[in-house]
Order: sequence, then structure tokens, then C-alpha cells
Amino acid sequence: MKFAKPSDPPELATRLDFEPAILSERLRLERLVSPTLSSTEIDNGSDVIEGLTQTQKTLSPRYFYDDRGSHLFEQICELPEYYPTRTEAAILQDCSAEIAQITGSSEIVELGSGSSTKTRILLDAYENLGYPLRYLPIDVSGGILESSANQLLLDYPSLQVHGLVSTYELALANLTPAILPTRTLCFLGSTLGNLNPEECDRFFADIVQALKVGEYFLLGIDLHKSPTILEPAYNDAQGVTAEFNQNVLHHLNWRFDGNFKPDQFEHWAFYNQEQHQIEMHLRSRRTQTVQLRALDLTVEFEPEETILTEISRKFDLDEMRQYLQAQGLSTVKTWTDPNNWFGLVLAQVRSA
Repeated sequence: MKFAKPSDPPELATRLDFEPAILSERLRLERLVSPTLSSTEIDNGSDVIEGLTQTQKTLSPRYFYDDRGSHLFEQICELPEYYPTRTEAAILQDCSAEIAQITGSSEIVELGSGSSTKTRILLDAYENLGYPLRYLPIDVSGGILESSANQLLLDYPSLQVHGLVSTYELALANLTPAILPTRTLCFLGSTLGNLNPEECDRFFADIVQALKVGEYFLLGIDLHKSPTILEPAYNDAQGVTAEFNQNVLHHLNWRFDGNFKPDQFEHWAFYNQEQHQIEMHLRSRRTQTVQLRALDLTVEFEPEETILTEISRKFDLDEMRQYLQAQGLSTVKTWTDPNNWFGLVLAQVRSA
């Protein structure tokens, strides 16, 4: 579910805001974007203007993830309806030792690290084999990245953490060479499903560019299944997903001096069977006018009109192997759960 779409060219943002901080001997944080995420530091809001002036209004899923949104997403991962997190974690529990044996001593880079809960499974596997532990979490939310990194340091006395507060594109463009013999870049939680096909192609070009030949890419993907399982996962009974969705509007109000009234928009999620994707929308309850003053933008909404806030595509493992091969990544091994609901793919960058 989780994706933070970059917008600025990497070199521009790095020059504007690059604030390394060594917080302890084992923790280093770099902010490739400002923790305040002001409009001039990460973007000028052009994607918001473009998205809200289209016939089908849209917003990038990256606006889910201020600190409150990140914490709400952690709550979603614990919901009984939301199967992806626990299913992926169970697969990792079964295969993490094998992953560590395949890669050997490897530093772990995680895109969209959040609370780093699943990362612990991998760290345990490498620790059990006696390998040194080095972890590079990447997240646009600096608060949750720092708190989770500090907790990991308490629990793993030999762990070295180099965190990057950043969008994916910036972080991938600024990765320094691996210190350990190899590197495993993890993209878990089926966050890939938030990208449309064109965005996927650009993302994998960045991945292959960031890794050296022989380095590894670990991908978690949600697989095709019945809408009777999919739709409840995005429409939980407690309303946490609805709150998460509406938080986008709070975030826009804060960042762009807006006057959205989130309670005047309702959460709407459904499975689009033709596109094989969950779609999350915010549906206007009435006619209303909203202003984002920092962007000099006024937006009109009709009753029932929606903002598309997220897609979550579902995948086929065989098709994914073929796709990765075309992108320059050879599949080393795949794992799934007994229901074939979720898949893990370990791939390796091959020589051109």
C-alpha cells in the first residue's frame, strides 16, 4: 500500500537540503528532504495542481505519509482484515534463513521502511549466521524512521544503521557503495502495486541503476485473489483505513495552507476487476469549493465526485519473473504462502 512518489530531480534536492547527522556511533541519519517538507524543499505542489485539475481528480499516495499517516498505516497492518502484512511476514519467517544463505554477508536497504517490523526477521536471519548487521532504512517520514532505528539499535547491539529521510528516487540516486560484500535492496508490502505500469518501468530503471551487478533485490507482491478477500482489506470495520485516506486532506491543508474539510469526503475503496487493482477514492459528500492558498488553487467538487488517492495492483508471479528479467533482474528464487495470496521474489542484477 505504501508509496512515496518523488518529484524533484535528485541532484537539485540534494543540493538544497543535505543534512547528515551522526546521532550515535551506530546511527547516522541523512535528510535528503526536509523534515518539515515545505513546498519549496520537496516540490512546488505541481503534482497536486495537476492532479486536482484533471477530470478524474487524483493525488499522489505520497501525501498519505506525514507522521500521522505513517502511524495510521502501522495500525492498518495490525487489522484482522488486512492480510498482506501478516502473510508476507509469515513467508519471511519461513524463508529468511534461506535468503541470508543465498546472499551471504549483505547489508539491507529497505525502501519505505516504516516501523521496520519485517526487517527484524531478516536481521535475525543474518545475525544467526554470524554475519555483520548493517541496515539502511529509507522513508519520507523522518519521525518514524528515527524512532524505529533507535529501537533496532537497542535490540541489536552490533547493528549499524544509516537512515535516509527521503523519497525513493532521491535515496536510490544517492546510495553510497555497499560496505559489506553485497547489498540486498528490499521493497516489501506490495508497495509496487501503487505504481502504474509506466511508473514501474521508471522505478526499476532506478533500481538497476542503484545496484551493482550481482547485488540483490527482494520484492514482496500481493497476488491475484477473490474480491471477497481483497475489498474488506481496504474497508476495515474499525474505519482505520478510512481515517488514513482522509488524512491526505489534513496533510494537504497543513502543507499548502488549505481548507479541505475532511469530514465532507467519505472513504470509498473497491476492486477493479478489469485492471486487477484496488482503487481508493475520497468521495465528496456535497457541492463544495476548496482552496489551497499556497498553490493559488481553487477546486470545485460536485456531490459524489471523487479524488483517486491510491491504486493497489495485484500480480501474477510468473508474469513478474518475466517482467523482472526484461528489466535486467534475474529471479533467484520465489516463495509464497499456502493460499498463494502473497509472493516474495529474490532477484539479482545481471550483467548487461
